[in-house]
Amino acid sequence: MHPLKKPTATNALLLMTLLGAATWVQAAPVAGTVIHLSGPLFVKKLDGSMRVLGEQSGVEVGDTLSTQGKGYAQVRLRDDSLLTLQPGTVLSVDTFAYDAALPAADALVFTLKHGGLRSDGGLLGKRSQDRSTLITPNGRIGLQSASVVVYYQPAAVVATRASSRLKSLAVGLASSAGQADASYTAFVAAVSARYVYRLGNVLASAESWAAQGSASLVQVATEFASVLPAPLAPSSPPPGLFVQVLDGVINLTNGGGTQSFMAGQFGFTPSNMTPPVLVPKNPGISFTLPTTFLLPSGAPDATRQVSVPAAVDCQVR
Repeated sequence: MHPLKKPTATNALLLMTLLGAATWVQAAPVAGTVIHLSGPLFVKKLDGSMRVLGEQSGVEVGDTLSTQGKGYAQVRLRDDSLLTLQPGTVLSVDTFAYDAALPAADALVFTLKHGGLRSDGGLLGKRSQDRSTLITPNGRIGLQSASVVVYYQPAAVVATRASSRLKSLAVGLASSAGQADASYTAFVAAVSARYVYRLGNVLASAESWAAQGSASLVQVATEFASVLPAPLAPSSPPPGLFVQVLDGVINLTNGGGTQSFMAGQFGFTPSNMTPPVLVPKNPGISFTLPTTFLLPSGAPDATRQVSVPAAVDCQVR
């Protein structure tokens, strides 16, 4: 009987350790709660599992949120700040610490990997303005207590979308050129053929940019302007990081320098090593909230018409 005592004690100790570790993993701090949805919201947990969140689902430190399709999501953080994600956005909650009685421990750090969001500062930003940070591939934004729209798209995403649009346009023009008969003038046929040829060259360039994961603003703007007639020119912003300050002041810092932006101003930087600059007018970014987000979170479902049922929190295996 004596030889069994040591392994049994060891196993019991190991089991207690594992249970303690499991409890620790599950006890990630809650940063906020999903209060509005207009489409699917996925979260990747620290353990690698994927879940679908619904209204009233908790968002924990370490979560990576992603919106899909045309869906928006709004999260109220514990300091009453708001974070609203637009479609096609990926954001990680790296750090969030707020206690009304412990201002010295205040900390807020998010990372925007791509897409767009609106941040409306809360109590943490008001009392600890230098401890609210949004990290992006093109720079770090000191959010303070401001209301700001941030939009970031990597060059590869923009080039891929451009490639798709050019393909569709080239097919349409080729069809027009091929059908040039009595209902099409020789002029239309010639112009169509010309654009098909030139689009082919730009299409090859766009696909190359996407494959390399890089494309310069000059390349995109020059190539598109030289090929597409004005009514067909793309209206979406070029690759890079854009900011729009709705209220308050923010600071954008990267390897090229630091720039502050105030309410009503727009900023842009195409890379992490290019100094942020003030843009004189809206470069094409937009952030329009669904009408259901403007209603109180407790409004009846009949008036809110939210597409995702409340309290959904499913694990995707």
